[in-house]
Formats: sequence, C-alpha cells, structure tokens
Amino acid sequence: MAGQGTPATALLSRRKISHSTHPYDVPPDAPNYGGLVAAALGVPPERVFKSLVTAVDGGLTVAVVPVTGELDLKALAAAVGGKRAALADRAVAERATGYVRGGISPLGQRKRLPTVVDASALDHPTVYVSAGRRGLQLQLAPADLVALTGAVTAPIATG
Repeated sequence: MAGQGTPATALLSRRKISHSTHPYDVPPDAPNYGGLVAAALGVPPERVFKSLVTAVDGGLTVAVVPVTGELDLKALAAAVGGKRAALADRAVAERATGYVRGGISPLGQRKRLPTVVDASALDHPTVYVSAGRRGLQLQLAPADLVALTGAVTAPIATG
C-alpha cells in the first residue's frame, strides 16, 4: 500500500474502518469510464460508485451514484430539501474537495460537504468509490461510507 495514501485512505486508517484499495489503469477520458473501471476491477458495475459535486440551491452537495446510471438532479434536490440542483463547475468541485476530477472521493475532502448516497449502495455488502486519485478505488461497506460522510441515502440515480 506504500505510495497509495490519500486523505480518504488516511481517514479510513485513522478511524480503523475495514477497507481495501484497488489500483486500475483506465484512461480518464475514455467513454464509459465507470464501466471500464468496474471491468478492470472485475466487479459488477452496479457496485462501483462515482462522486459528483453538485450545487443545490447554490450550496455544494456531493452525490454518490452507481457508474451504471445517471444522477437524477430533481431527486437529489428533494433529498436535501432543496429546489434546484446542477452539476458544479469542475474548478469549484476540485477546489472544494481538494481532489481532481476523475479522482474525487466522497471521503477525506478538504471541506466536508453534505452528501447523498444512492440507496442502491445498501443492496451490496461492499461498494467501490474513488480513493482520492485517478487509478485507485476504495472498497468498503456502504454503512461505513454513509457514516463517515454523514450522508443521507435516497434513490437519486436513474438507469
């Protein structure tokens, strides 16, 4: 695990949360990036989740959804009691989280943002999320992901 440390993995180690890291090699601009990551890891794509930074009524919120679907912006806004949601500007997302696009982890962000995890995560014994850099995924129990992010769970994905 040497050389793989990120704020996300450091948080999990500090809290003694069971997890594992999984490197992969997929070009960040590849079409169907999430599906290719799942294939590279040898896991069903519905267990691999992407973290999207959004703006809900002007405030940043992280949405964690399966790579197999799209984010339902109306459902996300409703989940946090907001009216309107949109994807945040890339530079804003990177500045707020301390991570680069394609490597944004829901864990260990520079500033802890309100987070919504798609309810489907609870259907799996473990899920995969970015470990905080491109080419590295974290595997952990969805309950630990929810607890560490202070997330609410709601059906926010389509597809």
